[in-house]
Amino acid sequence: MRVLRSIGAVAAGFVAATIVMMIVETLNGRVFYPGLAKAVEGVRDREVLRAIFAGAPIGALLVVIAGWAVGSLAGGWLAARIAGRSGITHGVVLGVLLTCAGVANNLMLPPPPWFWGASLIVFLPCAWLGAKRATGR
Repeated sequence: MRVLRSIGAVAAGFVAATIVMMIVETLNGRVFYPGLAKAVEGVRDREVLRAIFAGAPIGALLVVIAGWAVGSLAGGWLAARIAGRSGITHGVVLGVLLTCAGVANNLMLPPPPWFWGASLIVFLPCAWLGAKRATGR
């Protein structure tokens, strides 16, 4: 039963993190930077995407990183709350999974090099911090 609870806790954290990230990215594309959202709509060519992201306003990419941070915090918090025991461990596992998802995202939509670095370091610490806040430690 503990194993199912652990899996459910991390899965729920992943879903929560994804929802928060999608909300922030939707706001980013519809409210803050609608021109960028229209430029990438329907584009499948990686080189064209690379060129678009290379010329994207830094603010647009920073909003994405901020959304990933807030989503990771929320997901880590929820995973730890549901897990009960070893909440921080569940937050760290979630952070690793989110980092893998971020790498996959970066491989599909090639961002500028600085974004790679920022995205690789945001998920794990934020998920850990969310779990830490949930456990009260």
